This record gives sequence, structure tokens and C-alpha cells, in this order.
Amino acid sequence: MSVMNVVSLPTLSRVALCGGTHGNELSGIYLVRERLRRREKGAEAEPFALVTVMSNPRAVQQCRRYTETDLNRCFTEATLSSTPVSDGTPYEILRARELNALLGPKGSPEAVDLVCDLHNTTANMGLCFISYSDCDWICLHIYRHLQREMATIPVRYVHFDLPIGEAYSLESVGKHGFAMEVGPQSHAVVRSNVYMAMKEGVQLMLDWIRLFNSGAQFEGGPVELYTKVKTIDYPRDSESHHISAAIHPELQDRDFCLLHPGDPVFLTFSGETLRYRGKEPLYPFFVNEGAYYEKGIALSLARRRRLSIPSIQSERR
Repeated sequence: MSVMNVVSLPTLSRVALCGGTHGNELSGIYLVRERLRRREKGAEAEPFALVTVMSNPRAVQQCRRYTETDLNRCFTEATLSSTPVSDGTPYEILRARELNALLGPKGSPEAVDLVCDLHNTTANMGLCFISYSDCDWICLHIYRHLQREMATIPVRYVHFDLPIGEAYSLESVGKHGFAMEVGPQSHAVVRSNVYMAMKEGVQLMLDWIRLFNSGAQFEGGPVELYTKVKTIDYPRDSESHHISAAIHPELQDRDFCLLHPGDPVFLTFSGETLRYRGKEPLYPFFVNEGAYYEKGIALSLARRRRLSIPSIQSERR
């Protein structure tokens, strides 16, 4: 056992598993449907309250990322509480408030203990935890458990450094939370290997929660995580603002491979190589994510660092 003191944390009595926050990311949608089907047959009982949610049913029905606005950008405190509602309020903002009532309210003692929101990416990112905290020992221990147990896919932890009030995605509603992002998988398509990796990740998470709630002690130690630094847009034509280049072949599919100053980033449509002009090497991720063309993001960049997490145990003895 680690020489660090053991941190006692409350048991995870209410857990939310969400899919379909983006209605064309099919692994989470089919996983949630399968779990709901099995629950109806009495085959999905858990020793804790597991809320299984189809987050954006209207977008799922249409197999679109969203119908009016991106649901996974609607969970800031301002959007949940301050934006006036009218007949013209986008469906996703209304749905965000419904989900906040069901799983939150965000930041309150009544919020569910853990939210796991299932996503797919077109980028070659393996299985990633995306979280707003770099000191959430629950999320980091679950990540460490998956990293140790999953042999078929790399598992990484990406930290978005935002205050909880500005955190905009669904997992921020819980006391603890992360998005489980698995790829590469095209939108509106399901790949069996990606689906099975997500299913395994969810099962390992649930197994860990059962052990934690039973009083098992989890040893601390070093973990690696990636903290987002910035995003880079595609080069654009100055008049039309259309993109004028694509991701360079030497960068495509190389998420989390260190990008050095001077390395190729883009290949213009006229054939010119454009190179990384940053002052420090950084790690690219969400490289050429299909859903981010509309957001003006060609890739994100992160710093990798190592931190030490404490040993933990639930307060139940």
C-alpha cells in the first residue's frame, strides 16, 4: 500500500450512464439501448442506483449531432439558469434543463454522484476520459483501472481546465463526471470494435464502482494526463473564409504523438506544406474531428504531465 494517507470518500450511490448526447455517435446510443433492453428483462440490476439516459432523443431519432444547437455546450451555469425561455428557445437548451433536473441540479448536494457520458470521435484517439478536473480522485482512479485492464485500445485522460461554472458539457452536472470518448468511428456509423471497446470500458467502470462501494482500498501512485492548451483552426481563404488546407498526411491519425515546432500540420489544396509554428512541443488530439469543422477546430493541443494520486477508500467500513 502507498505510503500516502488513504483518502476516504463518499460511496457512489447514484450513477448516470448517458448516451446520445450527440445523436449521430452510435456506440453510446446502441450501448444505452442494449442496457435499457436488458433492464426491462431484469438482467441489468446493480447494487447502486444506475440511471441510464438517452440524452438527446430528438437528435438520435434524426441521426444528427443536434437539431438546433449542440446539447453538449448547454450545461454552463449561465445557460442552465439565466437564459430566459421562450417559444423560440432551442430544443437542446430545454433538454439540458430537463437533464439538469434529472441528474443535478449542477453543483448541488442532490446531483448524482457520477456522470459517464458516452461519445464517439472520428479522430484516432483510442479511449479517452475527458474531465474538467485534474484532482478528482474518483475519475482518476477509474481511469487508472481501465488503463491497466484494457489491452486492446490505449486509454488516456484529457483535462479541460475550466471552472465548474463554465464547464459546458453533460458530465459536469454530476459531483464527479467524465466523457468516455472512443474512436476512430465515423458519425452515423457503428464499428463493432469501437462499440466493444466502449462496452468493456463501461463494464470495467461499473466493476470498479462496486468494489469501491464495498469498501475496497485502491492504491495511489503516478498517472499521466493531458491538459488542453489551445486549439488550431484550418487555414482559410481570406475572402470566402473556406478552408484552404487539410490535415497533413504525416499528422493524420497521429493523435497524442508529440508535435514539434517545424513539423508538418497542414497540406494546402495547392500542395504546400504548412508547419507547426508553436514555441514548444505539444500533443495533438481531436485531429481532423469531423464534428469540429463547424467549430473552426482542426486539432487541439495539450501538455502531458504526470501527477501522483492518493490511495482511496469509500467511507463505508
